[in-house]
Amino acid sequence: MSTQTIDHSPIQAAPPSVATSASHIVPSPTFKQEFNKHPFLFQHNLANHPLFTLDRLLTLALETREKRPQELYYDAGHNVPIGARWSEMGDRPPLEEAFERIQDTGSWITIHQAQRDPAYAQVFYDCMREFEAQTGKDFKKMMRVEDALIFITSPNRTTTYHIDRECNFLLQIAGAKTIYMFDQRDKDVVPETELEKFWAVDKNAGTYKPQLQERATPYRLVPGNGIHIPINDPHWLQNDNNVSISLSVNFTLKDSERANIYRANYFLRKAGMKPAPPFTSPLKDGLKNAMMMSSYVPARSAIRTIRKLRGQETRTS
Repeated sequence: MSTQTIDHSPIQAAPPSVATSASHIVPSPTFKQEFNKHPFLFQHNLANHPLFTLDRLLTLALETREKRPQELYYDAGHNVPIGARWSEMGDRPPLEEAFERIQDTGSWITIHQAQRDPAYAQVFYDCMREFEAQTGKDFKKMMRVEDALIFITSPNRTTTYHIDRECNFLLQIAGAKTIYMFDQRDKDVVPETELEKFWAVDKNAGTYKPQLQERATPYRLVPGNGIHIPINDPHWLQNDNNVSISLSVNFTLKDSERANIYRANYFLRKAGMKPAPPFTSPLKDGLKNAMMMSSYVPARSAIRTIRKLRGQETRTS
């Protein structure tokens, strides 16, 4: 399948003195047509922005490690398999070394909640407002948790196959890479059992199937463009022979019905039943949602609170 690209002239980075009302996202009718339905490419003007230099990002990473260590994740490894699990990564160097030797450490660094820093918050919320305007959606009414997530990736590093529960706009800032997107509606690629396990007990439940790789659509990411990733669409990324820096503007939805139906189906299947997929029976879906709201959700909330108090709540995807 041919790689999806956007033909455009280079977009110049906005200087630090640009007013906060400046536009970051290039308008397109595709936002309204395809939001949270299908992946699509778009353009932005944040390429080579001064907040996204390696020196500035190291400062942000060190501050994050000191104040919110659970919001910082990184690993290192060369020739990482597409289907590798997060727990299978090798030993990692000290954070400072991962940045200083980013060219050869095989590092994959992620900084969550970058909007806690006022400078990054300005960019993040500007982008959020523009995405709202482009999609015609009121994100404040839709979202439960927002996250400005920054990825810094070593040359030739693979980001392994996974699915996300967040609605995501991924902006390529520096370097180039290819993202391979799969369609969650293809049940050979994403069986119901995988989605059930993903929402119920295992964020790493998505399993890469090499024999189905030809069903993926490759999208080329270069400085000045980005891609919208709908919730639960599987994907993996291959970095070029360059350092890649990307900003993910994402959020989880307040609408918990889909998650609760998958969770209920997971437990029903464990009990030997064959539950109907979500959205095939409003009555059954309502009963499943009510069941999870009265049992699973309070239990998970209590566990999450305990983990946060112990400093164990770490997100890696």
